[in-house]
Amino acid sequence: MRAFIVEDSRLARQELKGLLKAFDSIEIVGEAENADEAIAQIKKLQPELLFLDIHLPGKDGFEILEELDEAPQVIFTTAYDQYALKAFEYNALDYLQKPIQTDRLATALEKMTQSTVGLDGPASRDASSHQPAPLTSASQVFVKDGDRCWFVKVADIRLLEIEGSYTRIHFADNRPTIPKTLNQLEERLDPGQFFRANRQQIVNLKHISGIEPWFSGGLKLTLSAGEEVEISRRQASKFKELTSL
Repeated sequence: MRAFIVEDSRLARQELKGLLKAFDSIEIVGEAENADEAIAQIKKLQPELLFLDIHLPGKDGFEILEELDEAPQVIFTTAYDQYALKAFEYNALDYLQKPIQTDRLATALEKMTQSTVGLDGPASRDASSHQPAPLTSASQVFVKDGDRCWFVKVADIRLLEIEGSYTRIHFADNRPTIPKTLNQLEERLDPGQFFRANRQQIVNLKHISGIEPWFSGGLKLTLSAGEEVEISRRQASKFKELTSL
């Protein structure tokens, strides 16, 4: 995969190139430290993937994309978190905050061959032949509910539960719904971190603050924000097996 780096810091470019050496599929075909140079080289080299900083001399990363007739896939690399939602308005593949971590970089690159960029993100060109990327605790996902949008760390999601034909997601003080089934989301979540408590709910094990015996051999969980979740007897045995020494 032919990639191009746009970054005004020489040190940051070197660090990113060092991280990318671990990925044999990535070939760095060029780099630029300012917007005008980047636009000219991208049009000439036609890379498939762009690692793009936002704050640059002359123009910002968004203005660069607006000047390209045909933009490649984009992974934003920046020290700031306030541009995440705007980045996904430009169909960003991912949004990596500096200092970039190897596991987050790996997750972002995996999305090049997967069908979504978020829990309910737009499909890519290969949607017909690929399954969505699995999510780890280090993953960040784009969530949209009506006019509201969030960029959420998977580790911060406490609970997912069925809401009609939608799924409601609990994180911080927010509880948006997305047009995905619980089964679809369960396939992407790490089974070592997320547990199917019952037919209606999936809980993040790291957000459990209390456990007590419940009716008919089941269990009742209390989560960090106060939600209560009942585990059926059948699932209770699986829960004990998963969480016991």
